[in-house]
This record gives sequence, structure tokens and C-alpha cells, in this order.
Amino acid sequence: MKNEPVIIERTFNVPSARAWKAITDRNDMKQWYFDLAEFKPEIGFEFQLYGGTEEKQYLHLCKITEVIPGKKLAYSWRYDGSEGNSLVTFELFAEGDKTRLKLTHEGLETFPKSNPDLAKENFVEGWISIIGTSQKKFIENKNL
Repeated sequence: MKNEPVIIERTFNVPSARAWKAITDRNDMKQWYFDLAEFKPEIGFEFQLYGGTEEKQYLHLCKITEVIPGKKLAYSWRYDGSEGNSLVTFELFAEGDKTRLKLTHEGLETFPKSNPDLAKENFVEGWISIIGTSQKKFIENKNL
């Protein structure tokens, strides 16, 4: 049970093409995710972002491992100077005029247990906030 991935699913009232743009377009991503210097949905593309708590920010090192245009985006997620490597996967499922997004974050057990910031509960809370609140508000905004 302990090594189970974090899985968050949400359905958005938008077509899948709109949802795909939201998870792959740098300008869209900065509205709900992180303000990345650069992002390309291409296998092998590497990007970095800072995130964490108010007390401590972590440099995330990410590398895209899989792209199925309009359907799936996956990238490795690790922390600079820390052991462990995880995988974040966004999958899109068209359901009529709506889109179901399934986010899976696996490999969290590879991060140091000694760092409470990297506890699974924090990832669950963070992804629920990002996917369930920030992204939903952004993606369903009809003015985009």
C-alpha cells in the first residue's frame, strides 16, 4: 500500500484539445501550474521549476519521457541534490464535450524519508490543489 502512486482525476467541461493545450503550452501552464522558462512537449526535453513550502524552495529537475499528442504527457520529477526519482503522468480522456484528466505521480517512495516536505500526503494535497482548483478554474474559463 505504501508504494501506491498518487492518482487524481478530474473532469473538465472543455474539449480534450483545450485540456491538452493547458498542460503543454508554457503560457497556459503559468496560469495554473508553474511559470516555466521554457517548455516543449517533446521526449527528452528538460525543464526546471522551483516549488515547495514558504520556508524551503526546491529545484525540481524534470525530463519528458513520453508524449502521445492530445492524450498523454509524462515526465520524470526529481530534486536537485537529493536522491530519488519519480514520474508524473497526465492522461486525457475525451468524454463527449468534456475531458477527464488523470494525473498519476509514482515513485514518491524513492525520496528521502528524512525530509517531511517530500511526504506522500504533501504531494496528494499539492496535486489536489493544482488539478482540482487552479487548473479547473483556468481551463474552464471561457475567455481563453
